[in-house]
Order: sequence, then C-alpha cells, then structure tokens
Amino acid sequence: MKFPATVLEEIKKHLGQEKKKIESRLASLASQDPFSDPDRLVDNAASDTEAKEESSHERMEALEKELRLNVADIDGAIDRIKNGSYGKCLSCGKLIDTDRLAVKPTALYCVDCERKKEK
Repeated sequence: MKFPATVLEEIKKHLGQEKKKIESRLASLASQDPFSDPDRLVDNAASDTEAKEESSHERMEALEKELRLNVADIDGAIDRIKNGSYGKCLSCGKLIDTDRLAVKPTALYCVDCERKKEK
C-alpha cells in the first residue's frame, strides 16, 4: 500500500517549508555566534567575557548541529517520497502508522522497531 500522490505532495510541501524555517534559523544563529565577529580577536576582552563568549559559542554550535541533523532528516524524508519508500519502516518494511507520521513526518521506523532500537 502506498500513500496517495496528493498526500505525498502535501507532506513534501510541509517538509520543504520546515526546511526553510530551519535554514533561516541557522543563518540567524551564525550571526549571533560571538566567534563570528572578526573584531573579537583584537578585543582583549576580560577573562570572564572570554568565558561567556566561549560558552555562548558552544551553545550555538550545539544548536546548529541539532538543526543540521533536522535538515538531514527532512532531506531523507523528501528522498523517500521521491523514490516511493516514504512511510515504510526501514527495519521491518511495514507501513509506519499515519498518526506517527503526522507527529514526526521524518520517522524512519514504526513504533515497535523504534522501541527495539532504543533498547
């Protein structure tokens, strides 16, 4: 069983919109990163300021990494839509419950296989 083409198009459209939001957030994070300021190196900041900037930079890096993983998940889901495998569990091959896909449209596994994978 496959999803109707109209449903897949809507999912693909939604995923594309989510990807644009994430990419916009990534651009915003890059501009907020204190290490992106070229004048930072000649600032001669106090050690407490340096520590604060480093902590902020590490937080920005962690957020950026998470957002990039989200983009990769979205790209994978779009690829699965294109090749006709969207909605099939990568482990058992059964269809992933539509309620699960509604909550997490990038899901790779059915609930049972996800639980087994987490153990």
